Amino acid sequence: MNWSEICIHTTREAIEPISNILHEAGAGGVVIEDAEDLKRTWPDRYGEVYELDPADYPDEGVNIKAYLPVNSFLGETVEQIKEQINALLLYDIDLGRNTITISEVNEEQWATAWKKYYKPQKVTDHLTIVPTWEDYQPESADEKVIELDPGMAFGTGTHPTTVLCLRAIEKYLRPGEDVLDVGTGSGVLSIACAKLGANRVLAVDLDEVAVKVAKLNVKVNKVQEVVEVKHGNLADHVDGTYQLVVANILAEVILRLVDDAYRLLSPGGVFIASGIIENKRKDVEEALRNAGFTIIDIESEEDWVSIVSRK
Repeated sequence: MNWSEICIHTTREAIEPISNILHEAGAGGVVIEDAEDLKRTWPDRYGEVYELDPADYPDEGVNIKAYLPVNSFLGETVEQIKEQINALLLYDIDLGRNTITISEVNEEQWATAWKKYYKPQKVTDHLTIVPTWEDYQPESADEKVIELDPGMAFGTGTHPTTVLCLRAIEKYLRPGEDVLDVGTGSGVLSIACAKLGANRVLAVDLDEVAVKVAKLNVKVNKVQEVVEVKHGNLADHVDGTYQLVVANILAEVILRLVDDAYRLLSPGGVFIASGIIENKRKDVEEALRNAGFTIIDIESEEDWVSIVSRK
């Protein structure tokens, strides 16, 4: 089978929503090529090794690449992708150049080309994300390994918004607590909570494909006794009481979730919100305070922000 590589040149702000659009269109995963990565002084906090080839990156902005099967529906699929990306302008998301190019690759190229981007990465003091095809052994008894296949959904789990969430979870989750993960995607946050000692985790996502992928990742990581994955829209129809609610989604969606997060949290419970671009930060802060939350922690990574608040 031949595959079509679709490449969207855009901005860092648009990475998460465009990646989700590509996933919903049937892409097995995405590759992010960010020109700023070549200029960064990469932290050596966890001993990572970064090998970046300038030839793989645009002169400026971000390339988001995904692979779709070449079939009779490809043209229609690409047009739908274009329409959905353009619709992001309604949410004041900067799309930059917003140029789309298509090229064809064969089965062998597709199957191996994207794997070169993904290596084990220690994202917090105790959490390491490892592609399923890598043979990796923990360096200490305290290290928790999360196995993910980036070809299945949403990339490697090492995007700044996800890393911010994982660091906050490690900091604020106490063993034995119940957790609600809204917009779970690949399930990486729920898996992390389980491995860090959560009693029970309910993971919810509106995308049925994401639900299937998250369930598979939960099984791969052997935490199905702790994590339940369900199809649902945000916290609609979610009952019970949780000590931690986590959401790594767009700021506009977090604003819709705030009141439900407050309703579902027990007194003293913590709400971790990430996926917030810097220019939407004040809107989210204001909504949290209006709902009754006290903001206790704000962290940033590149242009992204996570906000931790307490009920």
